[in-house]
Amino acid sequence: MTTLAPPPGQESARRSHRAGPPADGGLNYRARKLFTGPEDDPRWARPALWGILLLATALYAWNLTSITGNTFYDAAVYSGTKSWKAFFFGALDSGSFITVDKPPFALWVMGLSARVFGYGTWQLMLPMVAAGTGSVALLYRQVKRDFGAVAGTISALVLTLTPITVAITRDTNPDPILVLLMMLGAAALMKAVRNGKLMPLVWSAVAIGFAFNTKMMQAYVVLPAFFLVYLWATNVSLGRRIRNLAVATVALVVSSAWWMVIVDLIPASSRPYIGGSTDNTVWDLVIGYNGFGRIFGAGSSVGSQGNGASFGGSSGLYRMFNEIMGGQISWLIPFAAIALVGGLVLRGRAPRTDAKRAALMLWGGWFVLHFLTFSLAEGTFHPYYVTAMAPGIAAVAGAGGVLLYRAFREGSAAKWAWVLPAAIAASTVWAVVLLQRVSGSGTVYTVAEIVVATAGIASVLGLLVGRFTRRHRLMGFAALAAIVALLAGPAAYSVSAATSSTNGTNPTAGPSTGGGMGGGGGGMSGAPSGTKGKTGSAPSGSGSSSGKMGTPPSGGTAPSGTKSSSESGGQSAGGGSMGGGTQVSSEMITYLKKHQDGATWLLAVSTDQTASSIILESGQPVISMGGWSGSDNAMTLAKLKSLVKSGKLHYIIISSDGGQGTNTAIATWVKAHATAVKSSAYSTSSTTSTSTGLYRLDTSDVS
Repeated sequence: MTTLAPPPGQESARRSHRAGPPADGGLNYRARKLFTGPEDDPRWARPALWGILLLATALYAWNLTSITGNTFYDAAVYSGTKSWKAFFFGALDSGSFITVDKPPFALWVMGLSARVFGYGTWQLMLPMVAAGTGSVALLYRQVKRDFGAVAGTISALVLTLTPITVAITRDTNPDPILVLLMMLGAAALMKAVRNGKLMPLVWSAVAIGFAFNTKMMQAYVVLPAFFLVYLWATNVSLGRRIRNLAVATVALVVSSAWWMVIVDLIPASSRPYIGGSTDNTVWDLVIGYNGFGRIFGAGSSVGSQGNGASFGGSSGLYRMFNEIMGGQISWLIPFAAIALVGGLVLRGRAPRTDAKRAALMLWGGWFVLHFLTFSLAEGTFHPYYVTAMAPGIAAVAGAGGVLLYRAFREGSAAKWAWVLPAAIAASTVWAVVLLQRVSGSGTVYTVAEIVVATAGIASVLGLLVGRFTRRHRLMGFAALAAIVALLAGPAAYSVSAATSSTNGTNPTAGPSTGGGMGGGGGGMSGAPSGTKGKTGSAPSGSGSSSGKMGTPPSGGTAPSGTKSSSESGGQSAGGGSMGGGTQVSSEMITYLKKHQDGATWLLAVSTDQTASSIILESGQPVISMGGWSGSDNAMTLAKLKSLVKSGKLHYIIISSDGGQGTNTAIATWVKAHATAVKSSAYSTSSTTSTSTGLYRLDTSDVS
């Protein structure tokens, strides 16, 4: 990006006109300072920040009550408001039969909000909006500290207008919490680099540890950059740096592993099954499904065979630029890459402890590590994962852009005449390509394309003419034009994400460009079987999403906007076909509640998608026997018999063709011993009494 920062003399002259603090440092002065900023800031800096934060909040919270969120996590949050046990473990149901496939920190944050304010849409979204806006404010502060108010403002604006960040912040996936925690870790790290003290480094490790308890191994992507920056740039002896890193590593391990260790030490019979694991341990979830399985796509854990990669396109260095991912994150990647290299070259002769170079190394490492990890990952991959890369791109664009602009304006023509204009031209051309891909999708994209092309040409020409004629004012206007050119496209996508319905399980911004995979609000047609890529509202076959978060379910009334759920079938993994195609209607749910007969669980179904929809509609705990993909070994025949014999479960859904893999024994036993419930038992619209796949089990059925 660019900057309009005046030469040091002019800047000092401007600041001298600002009134100094009163002798008593009164309350009125402190209040004014909150809105006007420190005395050495330009007059426009703090109002600009407040404007950006207001814009971010508006994008993230626009039409808040229409947001449905991810019903998978919504149901877990709801269950956590009903049971502290479910809250601690991150269980999908309040009976604590199975957990979600992530650690529970983000669920705790949303759950506490729901416990304080009541369960509903805005109560769950409040922490997400706060996390998103807080990340923008924190990035501004960090970039401004080293590169000035202009760089901080540009970085904050870039992050605010990153399309995938807008889309995911308007959802109940854990990623906004993850990003904020990682940024807190970065802020603490840079403080440790500046002052050489141990405790900021420890707090940095603790923040990453809590990020680990939000989304496991993804939190560790930035660690190589953290270690390198501290080891290289901190102004203490090498021995002390190594010692401090060792202590911080211990803090990282403790803050990351404490929940995992506690859960794995509790006997399996006294806690929920760990969803997504192959052996009912959190450790397996860490290294398998949420670890190496995501990177290598190997069969190290269920759902890790790489078949989810199509949600973001094929793995490879081009992934971030393909038709699915390009409009979500790649707009400023060309500019950021050039700005990063240019900025590091410009600081090449600075002392080892140079704060600007350390910051560039940190944010550049953040950007590059995420780019490589997400591009090359062969396992399950969703577009919204890349919101974690956005702070790195934004920081490098602001900081590196400022350094390039100053060098371009003040340096020799032979060395710097082409670098900045080339960076702007590259990202302008790429923005036009991205907007061409969606031509015809709406007037806003056509207008954005015209603005991008016009402003980009004006910027490049203005910079070159201004540089070679020494007209700094012209260069300043050209810099403003560059900001417009590089942010018009992302702004169009971000507005689309804020004003249209998005897919709760796989939220994206802008129009669909990837065969149903990439558009905001578009369905996930063609989603690979057995992966977390289904529409995420209600499973296939339901009349509508049952994920609206409104009023907590009570009696026979579903929350606002819900109609019915259905049992998703056809899963390819072991036992995943149990319950295939059976409708779980509101009438059936009413019947099940009427005949629950004191059971802990209303019903047992095969997958998390179906269970979460029914939980939100009925307000009752529902067993997911097979986790997300239907292939978890959470339910065994012995466990099912035990639940039935103790009166904790009466109803189960089994598809007409039985089950596969580990669930075959369950399907066979249920059909041999249970009583089939005909549709006429609960549906007045049924003209014939047909089999529904719903079975009733009583104590007498267990030998």
